[in-house]
Amino acid sequence: MLIDTGPLVALFDPRDAAHAHCRELLRSVREPLRTTAPVLTEAFHLLGPASRGSIALAEFVRRRGLAVWFLSEETLDRALELMSTYRDHPMDLADASLVAAAEVTSTTRVLTLDRSDFATYRVRIGRTSKRFTVLDPLAGRRRR
Repeated sequence: MLIDTGPLVALFDPRDAAHAHCRELLRSVREPLRTTAPVLTEAFHLLGPASRGSIALAEFVRRRGLAVWFLSEETLDRALELMSTYRDHPMDLADASLVAAAEVTSTTRVLTLDRSDFATYRVRIGRTSKRFTVLDPLAGRRRR
């Protein structure tokens, strides 16, 4: 399963409004977690350098609680192509890298707080385009 920036920040920042919900959901996940280098970069930036959250996230990665997928030249090109494709629904590099990773790994499950974005994005696997299966720790808890 892929994991986006929002849940990573929430997991490692107890002051985040989604912290408890992300921890609760993560306890039920039985498949390996994977993210991308751009997502990890964004999470470290949002947590802040040398913060307790950054230190805990680094340790989580070191203990292999989270696998990190790196972009090759080909997948970087695909991510940039996706950013152009979704320019009317601005897609940042972190999200584009997750879609590219999903395509290469044939994964459609994503843990994110950005349900609307990932409900829009499509994953090209073989000749078909698939929707993401979005796991949102705050689903049903947000005010409409």
